[in-house]
Amino acid sequence: MAPADAPHLVRGAQAEGLAADFLERHGLAILARNFRTRRGEIDLVARDGDTLVFVEVRLRARSDFGGAAESVTARKQQRIVSAAQAWLSRLQREPPCRFDAVLLDRLDPDAIVWERDVIAID
Repeated sequence: MAPADAPHLVRGAQAEGLAADFLERHGLAILARNFRTRRGEIDLVARDGDTLVFVEVRLRARSDFGGAAESVTARKQQRIVSAAQAWLSRLQREPPCRFDAVLLDRLDPDAIVWERDVIAID
């Protein structure tokens, strides 16, 4: 396990902070950060009006293995959906939901790409 101050963890936390600030400026309310279960993790849980939004934040400073968008693999999507199901199981009723991604290729608020509905649920 990496120490809490490992450079990639620090950069990840900075990216999540930029993403949370960005989403709040666009009217979303951040409900939780780093929601973890055995099955997966959700970087940010937010509310957009009546919709519950599960947000994956991806920072890729290098494109050797693809950019931020390419790093949200099918396996990663499965883990996000599983964690979202755990979040929803705590609620009395299930609100409308969507899965968004905030993508950064560098730690720069002007470089944020916000993609909505990145995971389709049957």
